[in-house]
Amino acid sequence: MLGINGGEAIILVLLALFIIGPERLPEYAEKLKEFVKAAKRYATGATEELKETLGPEIADVDWRRLDPRQYDPRTIVRQALLEDDEPARPGPQRSRPSLTRLAPGERAPFDTEAT
Repeated sequence: MLGINGGEAIILVLLALFIIGPERLPEYAEKLKEFVKAAKRYATGATEELKETLGPEIADVDWRRLDPRQYDPRTIVRQALLEDDEPARPGPQRSRPSLTRLAPGERAPFDTEAT
């Protein structure tokens, strides 16, 4: 919850009690309650509007599968390497150069230097 642990929350509550004071505390607690209710109504309304806009197909979406926190890069790479969607196409056959020794003064057939 906003990165606040229990000890920090207690300190914030005590600080609020000290700053607000006991005589105004019920008034501010009521305002906080109304704010939380309004935020909840807003979130519910936005959710309903989204469902209405996207239609019934939205119910079929598996949101957990689309959660980026579920992805493990190692698994993705492993699956990509193991997938064989297209059969390997043979490329153009290249002839390998021969590794024969040349006599002194003899030029290689691929030598482009002018004589």
